[in-house]
Amino acid sequence: MSKILFKTFLLFLTVTLTSNILHAATDKIVVAGGCFWCVEADFESLDGVKEAISGYTGGTIENPSYKEVVRGGTGHYEAVEIEYDPAIISLDSILYIFLRSVDVTDDGGQFCDRGESYRTAIFIDNKLQNEKAKVALKEAQKELNRKIVTPIIKLEKFYIAEDYHQDYYKGENIILTRYGPRKQSSAYKLYRKSCRRDDTVKKLWGSSAQFTK
Repeated sequence: MSKILFKTFLLFLTVTLTSNILHAATDKIVVAGGCFWCVEADFESLDGVKEAISGYTGGTIENPSYKEVVRGGTGHYEAVEIEYDPAIISLDSILYIFLRSVDVTDDGGQFCDRGESYRTAIFIDNKLQNEKAKVALKEAQKELNRKIVTPIIKLEKFYIAEDYHQDYYKGENIILTRYGPRKQSSAYKLYRKSCRRDDTVKKLWGSSAQFTK
């Protein structure tokens, strides 16, 4: 191989690797919006979101279990870590969508799920996230013209929830529900409808409501 061809090959390889690295770069933001099954399902439907992981954060004990969190007293929220490609979807867009997919006026839980673990929050781990979250809340407050109780909280430790909570909305196992045996994915849809999540968001946000059918 001639020197010119070799240099051309090296240049091509460098550009390709750099492009792949830049394309693979992702950012993360953690939010709490009530049932983490629903938040995960919502955000995994968006272009640019690589993955949404259900978990717990904001509490006082390490490695909490689901039963401990929903029983209360640990201070943890059901939360979702959203990993996204900022070249496709911005943090501003994610925060805009998140706030309009929950009831930001409810400080006692979300929809039919009550208690501290179901409250809403935005968890930030750097100055940029903090600034953008403040702007997003201010804009949402102006649009809604009602008191917003969703806080901005410094992210300490995010604990990944048990395996059976991940991608719950897509599960195909047969489980027993109040409606009888159902596929997990079907049971999720029934739960979401009976909890009136989408109806409440639509009533609160009107045409700005997100993820409502």
